[in-house]
Amino acid sequence: MAEANPSDIGQKETLGSLIKKGNTSSAVAMAGNAVLAAAKGGAALFTGSGAMFASAMHSLADAVNQGFVFVGSVLSEKRPSRRFPVGFGRVINIFCMIAVIVVTIMAYETIHEGIHLLQHPGEAAGGFWINVGVLILNIVVDGAILIKASKEILKEARAPKASGFALLPAAFKNVGRAAPPTRLVFYEDIVAVLGAFFALIAVVVVSFTNFALIDGIATTLIGFLMIAVAFRVGYDNMIGLIGVSAPQDVEDKVSAAILGDADVRDIQTMRIIQEGRYYHVDAVVELRTGLTLGDADDIKVRIQQHLTTDPDIADAAISIVEDDGKTSWQRREAEVEKN
Repeated sequence: MAEANPSDIGQKETLGSLIKKGNTSSAVAMAGNAVLAAAKGGAALFTGSGAMFASAMHSLADAVNQGFVFVGSVLSEKRPSRRFPVGFGRVINIFCMIAVIVVTIMAYETIHEGIHLLQHPGEAAGGFWINVGVLILNIVVDGAILIKASKEILKEARAPKASGFALLPAAFKNVGRAAPPTRLVFYEDIVAVLGAFFALIAVVVVSFTNFALIDGIATTLIGFLMIAVAFRVGYDNMIGLIGVSAPQDVEDKVSAAILGDADVRDIQTMRIIQEGRYYHVDAVVELRTGLTLGDADDIKVRIQQHLTTDPDIADAAISIVEDDGKTSWQRREAEVEKN
């Protein structure tokens, strides 16, 4: 959403400049999961482990998804055109919906394989240390990507930094305010880490016990976790395509910035639409009485410029009217609290 950055105006838009603005988390996750998919796919072919096959399918789905999402994040950075005057911010939601379709297909194949293994459990697969080594590598790589995505969520949400065991809870708390690509990386890598852990347990149990059903159980469970990710990401991007209102704390911050202007008396109406982690502000502001038309227009421009200094606010459409002597915004807040 290049309209969020006024400094871009007048600059030449090239493919290279757009790629630089693309979501870094998606690019890193795509490369990491491609390597993991190849490693786990080779291990599954060599050892015949169903859980390893499921984990390889999930890594492949992640790599394909992140490729789609990265392309979408690049295209969404295109500046508005005459044909598309509000920009391309919601393009990323479309690409994330494509990623949901990929995850759903991979989840179906994984569950299908898991059910087959439950019905026809196999004997312990060979290559124990190959499986263990690949899955440990999986946990390390996806764990590192998950940590990076968690930190990106806090950065994009302008939330306080967290570390250690407080990082994941803080990321969960603020994930709704992060960009769609970062949310997708976060959710998918949670499942990737859990899936690798389940697959590791299955490999160890099958190798040292007679409980062969654990392979099918782990495979099926990984598939259902992928379904959960598909529904969560699909829902987030569906409401993103429709247009969802900003969180209450963002609305409070914007209203405080507007009411903090010395010439503003009230906010008659205000609507803030969220696209990814960016916001579009549309407000009718009441100014003090006695202003000339020129002065009122200058105040409107001043408010717009003040709001768009926030890097998360893409644009602000401010309309101005004279103070009617009523406290519309405070009454609205009281009604919200009452309901």
